[in-house]
Amino acid sequence: MEGQNGASGVLFTKKQLVTLIWPLLLEQFLTMTMGLADTYMVSGVSEAAMSSVSLVDQLNILIFQILSALAVGGAVVSSQYLGRKDTKQAGKCAAQLYSVLLISTVVLMAAVLLCSRPILRGIFGSIEDDVMAYAQTYFLISAVSYPFMGIYNGGAALFRAQGNSKVSMKASMVMNVINICGNALLIYGFHMGVLGAALATLVGRVFAAIWVTWQQQKADNPLRVETAASLWPDKSHIRPILMIGIPSGLENGMFQIGKLCVSSLTSTLGTSAIAANAVANNVASVANIPGNTMSLAAIPVVGQCLGAGEKKQARRYGGLLIGVGMLGLAVTNIAVFCSIGGLAQLFHLSEAAAGMCVSVMRWFNVFSIFFWATSFIMPHILRTGGDAKYTMTVSILSMWIFRVVLSYFFVLKLDKGLLGVWFGMFIDWVCRSAFFVARFLGGKWMEHKVIE
Repeated sequence: MEGQNGASGVLFTKKQLVTLIWPLLLEQFLTMTMGLADTYMVSGVSEAAMSSVSLVDQLNILIFQILSALAVGGAVVSSQYLGRKDTKQAGKCAAQLYSVLLISTVVLMAAVLLCSRPILRGIFGSIEDDVMAYAQTYFLISAVSYPFMGIYNGGAALFRAQGNSKVSMKASMVMNVINICGNALLIYGFHMGVLGAALATLVGRVFAAIWVTWQQQKADNPLRVETAASLWPDKSHIRPILMIGIPSGLENGMFQIGKLCVSSLTSTLGTSAIAANAVANNVASVANIPGNTMSLAAIPVVGQCLGAGEKKQARRYGGLLIGVGMLGLAVTNIAVFCSIGGLAQLFHLSEAAAGMCVSVMRWFNVFSIFFWATSFIMPHILRTGGDAKYTMTVSILSMWIFRVVLSYFFVLKLDKGLLGVWFGMFIDWVCRSAFFVARFLGGKWMEHKVIE
């Protein structure tokens, strides 16, 4: 779906926006709820097993966020070319995005396969032996899936750049259904524990990559890879991708490294705190589904507006996505606030862990309603205008000054435990929101030249 509606000059009608957004919403719902079910199934093995998966997932999230940032770079550039109606250049950009993702994921996979234990020990320190054993198993198998996740992320981002969110939704459905069925079979049927969870995840990602590639190469897709030769690195097309992807990747990477530092702090609070944190993070991800949906929708909507030279429409649609995101976040967070006591009991947590989980989640719900959208949807809008360096600078400084430093202060000096870790995050959100809202209203984010 290219958004132009020439009769009225409006690039995206309400119908077109709904057609774009509802598959993204369903995709996010599937991804997050399947992740919740994944954690629930692993929790049936032991708290040590769930803690190990939680710790490794922090590393995997770091890697996937870097991949997603590169994919966003390709999607932003492609969406602006599509807004300009230059499908030839958009297709060349798509091929180069795949090249960048394949090279980077193979390098990452090799690094983890060779150095998994030193990486885990260096980041998480002296975690208990059973947690370390589970974590290494999960990490090694996760690494094999990195190239497949690169292909999936690239293809999904390119379809969203066109405004076609149904393909990525179906790919997510395939991946998550295989994952959850595989978990049920391997964890409960064959009693393979963490190994079974890892294998199920790997198989799901392989099938998702195959599905997206098959759809990508259909003859009617303007972003299909024409020949194998078009995958050969071409700096003229890689440069604009990296101009957005590298700052976004650094932002996401440093953000996640900061979270890993905080996770390392959380690991010192004991297995119950790690387990409570794991469940809270998964439930929070479900509560954030409306916000993540609007973040993904921003790329094709705002990107095509700017590619067509329609800055007023870019600003208007950006504000609309923020407003819808905040409304959706209010609904989901109020629902979680009222039900978290019962949800925590589903994960076989100890009484102490369940109490910590309920406490941090209720505070999370309150802050998320007012500050999540401006902290995380807003920078996606700014990046779509090529303002990636600004979002990177604000995010990194706010993350390290507020979230990391204050988390250590609250835990080590004020003895606030797991809640202190989360309050550092909430203060980070408030700071980020102030800078991003000011930038959006000022309009300077639309002055960058993304494509020639």
